[in-house]
Amino acid sequence: MPYSFWLGTLRQWHWISSALCLAGMLLFAVTGITLNHAAQIEAKPQVHNHQAQLPAALHAVLQEQQPSHGLPLALRQWLQAELAIRLDGRDAEWSDGELYIGLPRPGGDAWLSLDIESGELEFESTDRGWIAYLNDLHKGRNTGTAWSWFIDVFSVLCVVFSLSGLLLLQRYAGNRPSTWPMLGLGLVLPVLLALLFIH
Repeated sequence: MPYSFWLGTLRQWHWISSALCLAGMLLFAVTGITLNHAAQIEAKPQVHNHQAQLPAALHAVLQEQQPSHGLPLALRQWLQAELAIRLDGRDAEWSDGELYIGLPRPGGDAWLSLDIESGELEFESTDRGWIAYLNDLHKGRNTGTAWSWFIDVFSVLCVVFSLSGLLLLQRYAGNRPSTWPMLGLGLVLPVLLALLFIH
């Protein structure tokens, strides 16, 4: 195949990969700065508490036959309606007459505790703000399977973007004498910083 075909294909790979990963690159670049300066960015977590009492009929059923694992449908539906939360995929921990469910999420945390004997429900939710939310997206913390796949696909696109850009640099380096010195600086600078200043 002619050289012009390969050059055109390379350009296509480069612009398509750059278009697909543009939003992700901006997100990860900005959150890289916020994560690097997390100590200087003041966060004021908002904590909300909620107490409730199990309905008498549901309380009687649970007292008669306490589950040892999983979450009975009627209890799940009541908890979701009472607390305006979703419990899909959450682990229900039963021990010593108590139900505990952890509800971590990007930018915050939550948990609920239900005492089977008394029927008392306690729920606490903490919101650390939108910067913490974006930082957790950067780290993939409590983000679920779909976001984990996005990060993997985004990383592959960044590799394609970088390598196709490198090949295009090679193609046009003859007319741009500063190409290889700049590329060398980009490779050497982080290595020198790591060797000299990271202990």
